[in-house]
Amino acid sequence: MTDVVVVGAGPTGLLLAGDLAAAGVDVTLLERRHDESNLTRAFVVHARTLEQLDARGVADRLLGSGTRVDRFRLFGSVSVDLSPLPSRYPFMLITPQYEVERVLVERALAAGATLVRGATVQRVQQASDHVEVDYRDADGTDRSVRAAYAVGTDGHHSTVRSQLGLEFAGRSVVRSLVLADVRMTDPPTDQLTVDGNTDGFCFVVPFGDGWYRIIARDRRCELPDDAPVALEEIAGVARRVFGTDFGMHDPRWMSRFHSDERQAERYRQGRVFLAGDAAHVHSPAGGMGMNTGLQDAANLGWKLAAAVQGRGDEDLLDSYQDERHPVGRMVLRLSGGLLRAALLRSPVSRAVRNRLFPAALAVPAIGRQVRMRQSGLGITYGRARGADRLVGTRAPDVTSADGTRLYEVLRHGRFVLVTPPGSAVRADGVVTHVAPGARTATLVRPDGYVAWAGSDGDGLAAALARWGARPVVDRAGSRAVADS
Repeated sequence: MTDVVVVGAGPTGLLLAGDLAAAGVDVTLLERRHDESNLTRAFVVHARTLEQLDARGVADRLLGSGTRVDRFRLFGSVSVDLSPLPSRYPFMLITPQYEVERVLVERALAAGATLVRGATVQRVQQASDHVEVDYRDADGTDRSVRAAYAVGTDGHHSTVRSQLGLEFAGRSVVRSLVLADVRMTDPPTDQLTVDGNTDGFCFVVPFGDGWYRIIARDRRCELPDDAPVALEEIAGVARRVFGTDFGMHDPRWMSRFHSDERQAERYRQGRVFLAGDAAHVHSPAGGMGMNTGLQDAANLGWKLAAAVQGRGDEDLLDSYQDERHPVGRMVLRLSGGLLRAALLRSPVSRAVRNRLFPAALAVPAIGRQVRMRQSGLGITYGRARGADRLVGTRAPDVTSADGTRLYEVLRHGRFVLVTPPGSAVRADGVVTHVAPGARTATLVRPDGYVAWAGSDGDGLAAALARWGARPVVDRAGSRAVADS
């Protein structure tokens, strides 16, 4: 018996399990791998994800593991500057996925999550009041766990999604992409290098520890995913695209794969939810896959905790689908557009692309929108008619008079009422954060989005009830005292 069972201990599942455990929810995490993976595909952490990790106290630990990129070049001539991003993290962090998993698994276990490795899920069944997950453990023994809710974060080929019978609509868009981690004797001077021509496409980025991640495609070499990869195949693409292979040598890992664009129609079915690659997959262009999954988890965790603890209703759980499904669709379109632009074959089409992209990015409104969407900072959730325009937007990291930042306060996993000095707005059961930089009072959800805003408290009580922010009740039955 457990409150929530999470299937899949990649970044999405680990962040979700850590959030649930930190909120006092009994959570069991089932992972098929026997050991931690040390070589994986994802390698970009965007600004909004870093803010979410900051709200969990682990961003600084991750920053030391990679390289910060505040400017990158696309298609040889398109320069994208991330430094104007309105965030504490106006850059992309280039770091291997295993570093993200390392900090998140440590956090989840420290918070009390149970991690079962070598667990292969066989069946998922749900009744009116529970979910039953059958799995085979590392010794081959058949076991079962019963929970109030289950979440599938088990990737592209999700067993949970298959057991629910949910269609994963979409298609394969690019075949025979090759990934590799290599050393280089003459690496590129730009922190991130990407270009393509009639011969193929190549992307190069440094991890900061002497290793470089390569993503390449040779248009003349369309092979199945299980075909072996040779270093010369990758180096040859680089030479034809960049005029050099940068002296790449000593690969530690090479893999061939195809890129799909797919999304589940529903992220929730009864007591079972989908998140991360189990809910949506898309091209690696833009580096948004892992980030989208982590933000799925940040959205879902506090809502599940509220439901388990009797503070949230069905509407609150349904809001996960309402908020995150449109984001998944947007990411599919954005990453798909970038990929198709990179793979243009015609010299005329590439010339038009190279002229139009810089011109479009030079328009302040367009350039800002592209940066905000890719970084995740521009993601907003719908608001009810008549609600303040701030509702559903990302809460800025405002600082109190004593220097405490909002995202430090969010580490408690609670709702936070941000008020300007002298505001008469008050609420029981939530943390109050008085910030001179605040323009109006806002109720900030545990995932850092605004649930209510106003100057006189009108509608605040309704928002507290809607979002499951009623006072937390401890095990002794007394109401927890709000911090201030």
